[in-house]
Amino acid sequence: QVRLVESGGGSAQPGGSLRLSCAASGFNLSMYVMHWYRQAPGKERELVATITDDNTSINYADSVKGRFTISRDNAKNTVFLQMNSLKPEDTAVYYCRRSGYPSYWGQGTQVTVSS
Repeated sequence: QVRLVESGGGSAQPGGSLRLSCAASGFNLSMYVMHWYRQAPGKERELVATITDDNTSINYADSVKGRFTISRDNAKNTVFLQMNSLKPEDTAVYYCRRSGYPSYWGQGTQVTVSS
């Protein structure tokens, strides 16, 4: 069955970095647009970054442009989110999502940025 498993979350200081991974199984990752979302306490889930199946188009939320980088390794069935220059407002649970119908979500990984 389709499964998405996020990892790499944790605690970081402001200005620090974390790299999130989303391991996909049960489907051919190379055929799907993939997304990273995040949800902070008391806030709605928001789209952070999107990458097309063939890497030809990448988009970011304005709040993370220039700091976050989404990438994918279709051969390893994994999508990544490199997060640099972290800010306290980046604190959230981060989720990966597979596009399509139906879409699928991972269980999320917590990122906490504080000094």
